[in-house]
Amino acid sequence: MREGTAAESGNETAARDLRLDFFRGLALWFIFVNHIPANQISWATPRNFGLSDATEIFVFISGYTAALVYGRTLDRQGMPMAAAQVLHRCWTLYATYIILFFAYTAQIAYTARAFDSPLFAEEMGIAGYFQDPVTALTQAILLKFRPANLDVLPLYIVLLLSMALLLPALRRRPLGVLAGSAALYLAARQWGWNLPTYPDGGVWYFNPFTWQFLFVLGASLQFQPDVRTALARFRRPVAAAAGAVLLASLFLTLSWKFAPLHALIPVWLTEILYPISKTDLDPLRLLHFFALAYLVLWLVPAGASWLRGPLAAPLLACGKQSLHVFCLGVLLSFAGQTVLVHVSGSLSAQFLVTVLGIAMMVLMARFLNWYQSAERARRHRVAATTKMGT
Repeated sequence: MREGTAAESGNETAARDLRLDFFRGLALWFIFVNHIPANQISWATPRNFGLSDATEIFVFISGYTAALVYGRTLDRQGMPMAAAQVLHRCWTLYATYIILFFAYTAQIAYTARAFDSPLFAEEMGIAGYFQDPVTALTQAILLKFRPANLDVLPLYIVLLLSMALLLPALRRRPLGVLAGSAALYLAARQWGWNLPTYPDGGVWYFNPFTWQFLFVLGASLQFQPDVRTALARFRRPVAAAAGAVLLASLFLTLSWKFAPLHALIPVWLTEILYPISKTDLDPLRLLHFFALAYLVLWLVPAGASWLRGPLAAPLLACGKQSLHVFCLGVLLSFAGQTVLVHVSGSLSAQFLVTVLGIAMMVLMARFLNWYQSAERARRHRVAATTKMGT
């Protein structure tokens, strides 16, 4: 989700690292595609070629970007203003989530009635809403009752809320904060800490006690440039190790789909490796993401000229408007699922649904970028006119 709208207005400088917007936009495209069941286009997304997926990309970039934006406010205006901006952003995210919850629930309910498919409500996790609306709504306000595909936003709200407390410590001792985050990650995995959900007594699909480690890691790297410099000194050995991790992850992932490959893995090794939990952010998922991130950052320098070219522009637009794009993607993914189930499930229909959905996300992002730029220009003109008149 885009950070620092207020903090960045009038100062979206040329120093902005376009890789953040590009890969955040790419992660949002992947999330949209993966949220459409039986969509063969999802084979092109990272989850089919390794152990981590778009969620890791999104959470890591969100932590890095949050530290960048609110750390800047901390330096310029002090902790009270930085904390106020974080809380204001969390409130915006929370209000957006509640609106999205009602829109998404209404969309599912209408579709289930229009196509006489009550299983839609069950499949998308909102059956409890119709059985006991008052309790379900109360639990939704507490972020405990969530339809399918809405799990990322509550996770992000909780993680960003922690930034209001962590910012001063991150500025002074980023490695100490990261060590505490790692300890919490290990403790949560060891003792099964998680937050409850409604109505079946389950737990959060993305455990905030474990996923916070990736968020804090991104934030810590923003305050610890020496780590990035140190990794650059050993580029070839680290890159070789990262490549080996990606190849091993690719083999493991393919073994889930091809029995001959699975037969090559010793039983004792499978007992050690599995289960590779996404809910608790398994260490193997972290290792794969670290390897992937390192190679991408090596191969895509911050000043890469193609990032300013026309091919990257749609992804940059979506990355800059990530909150709105995510919300639209949730609604479009269910609309796409409806088309594939009740109209046509052919490969051409899957391709058309995917392309049209992404096109709509890009169009909305570009409109919002244009509107915000025009609004900033208008404010600058008004300010200049006022200054000349005094």
